[in-house]
Amino acid sequence: MKKLISMAAFVAAAALAGCATMNDSPVKTMDGVLVGAGGMTLYTFDRDAAGSGKSVCNGPCATNWPPLMASKAPGGDYSIITRDDGKTQLAYKGKPLYYWIKDTKPGDKTGEGVNQVWRTARP
Repeated sequence: MKKLISMAAFVAAAALAGCATMNDSPVKTMDGVLVGAGGMTLYTFDRDAAGSGKSVCNGPCATNWPPLMASKAPGGDYSIITRDDGKTQLAYKGKPLYYWIKDTKPGDKTGEGVNQVWRTARP
């Protein structure tokens, strides 16, 4: 439990760091997947409709899959969506981006295929 709380704190800090450094893209490509601050893998959710401007991962879902929060998109294939709580999240090709709370170190990809609806985000 302590490890999960520490990871949640790291992800929250990483998401905030991404907001503060929008001039440097908060997302990079590493080993063929998109990663956020600190090299943590980013994911997309099959139930999010690309281009809808919405995330359907809220409440407990967003606790396990923290959104990559951002106030501005770095351009290109990135955009901003507005979540149900009014906060803004970064999307890639219209799909909101998330971290996975069970990834514990940069390069982990343990969220790939969870419940057959979570995918590593790929450029």
